[in-house]
Amino acid sequence: MRLAVNIDHIATIREARKSREPEPIAAALLAELAGAEGITVHLRGDRRHIKDRDLDLLRQVISTRLNVEMGATVEMAKIALQVRPDQVTLVPERPQELTTEGGLDVVLQANAVKDFIRQIKDSGIRVSLFVDADLDQVRKAKTVGAEAIEINTGSYTTAIGAARDDLLRRVAEAASMGRRHGLEVLAGHGLNYINVRPIVAISEIAELNIGHSIVARASLVGMGRAVREMVALLQP
Repeated sequence: MRLAVNIDHIATIREARKSREPEPIAAALLAELAGAEGITVHLRGDRRHIKDRDLDLLRQVISTRLNVEMGATVEMAKIALQVRPDQVTLVPERPQELTTEGGLDVVLQANAVKDFIRQIKDSGIRVSLFVDADLDQVRKAKTVGAEAIEINTGSYTTAIGAARDDLLRRVAEAASMGRRHGLEVLAGHGLNYINVRPIVAISEIAELNIGHSIVARASLVGMGRAVREMVALLQP
């Protein structure tokens, strides 16, 4: 299973002081050297952490895959077409949220998402949709033209007991349906060094996007070690 490291919160630390460090680009390169097979960033409309300059520099220097999370807006479509990341992941976005709070409602926003995907795919950029573990959302992701889905694991990571087991089952069912529909299946949100192994056991999932827990551990042991330890956990 591949690991893509989300470096948003390196930029969060930088923006806490509006300074020049820590440098997200350096974090991305260290993550690659430690075994990450992709770098993920979320370019939010409010630019609260990752900035446009970060995106431009990442496109120039990383050697794996650049995945950019963004809202399905006209502004973001233009940026994607200019920067040309390897993948765009469409996510919902609310101004006051601390982090992405749920999956994209593809069923409700089907027309807007389909139009966005058409623009991006015509330029050769792969599009993934960040969706909850809901079978209707997975089915709709295929019909609007997505090539991949990223299943939101946030609810699983915060649940306990029987509820957690049920949510894990729902993630597995959504992953299975995604593969049956010809979508590549990714997953992420809230995953850490303790809760990741049951997700790794779901064979249909090809890649995990993990950010906060890796950045948090990196603050204590360094980015290289934090990434290597997570890469090891993603092995069967």
